[in-house]
Amino acid sequence: MSSKYEFIDGEKANYPLLSMCRWLDVSRSGFYEWRNRPASATAQRRFWLAVQVRKAFVASRGTYGYRRVHAALFRRKIDVGPELVRHLMARLGLVACQPRPWRTTTIAGVEPAPSDKLAGDFTAEAPGRRFVGDITYIRTWEGWLYLATVIDLCTKEVVGWAMADHMRTELICDAITMAHSHRHIARGAVFHSDRGCQYASDEFTRHLRHHRMVGSMGRTGVCWDNALAESFFASLKKELVYRTVFSTRKKAYHAIAEYIEVFYNRQRLHSGIGYRTPLEALTAHETRSAA
Repeated sequence: MSSKYEFIDGEKANYPLLSMCRWLDVSRSGFYEWRNRPASATAQRRFWLAVQVRKAFVASRGTYGYRRVHAALFRRKIDVGPELVRHLMARLGLVACQPRPWRTTTIAGVEPAPSDKLAGDFTAEAPGRRFVGDITYIRTWEGWLYLATVIDLCTKEVVGWAMADHMRTELICDAITMAHSHRHIARGAVFHSDRGCQYASDEFTRHLRHHRMVGSMGRTGVCWDNALAESFFASLKKELVYRTVFSTRKKAYHAIAEYIEVFYNRQRLHSGIGYRTPLEALTAHETRSAA
């Protein structure tokens, strides 16, 4: 019976109340009695949880699926199961932004390439020791904007990045330079990339050596040999680029810089580091080191 009353309550702005009661074979007095009943404790909690779920989803800029929304609520000491979060998101019509097909920007280098120093192990015991990076492109009305990144394998933080209207080697050198200016990098730290011609160049090798780093490259045609770097680009494009029209490179630059430094590094929860932010992971390591 309550489902009939719920239907009438939801459609009363579209159809006459008396007619709906007659169509569903219920009394108008019964409907009013149902509507004036105090909500049960369960119904009140469900309503409160729905509000919290929506807040967490909006705070994620519409990027979180139910697992990350559940993690965000857990961090706020809200006791709710992941399946209930999934159910509430479905009822609220909250759907995380979806990825699009990925396209490569890699042009294989012809110069002798560094060997693979990671051998498939994309982990690090401490920050500043192992990094990955890659190049991607962003469409604007003025033309392409290219982005190069340096990501710490321990904290998943984007510690260095650079953007320009070209893909020359100086782009990736600028990203390495920023990484050194932002974070302490251990002597002999490894930087892993694909076999693009920029990363295989003598100029980039000299730049790494200047910063006391060593290069590492994955195998040709093996997509998971640089999966973390590509995963970041997939998140960036799904969560920002494909949802935005950039009229100029300058506007794209500022939006991407804000995404990296404000949202990705400091607010976005990462499943690979226990649903923490990269900054929280870095702070935890620094605290343990200082103890």
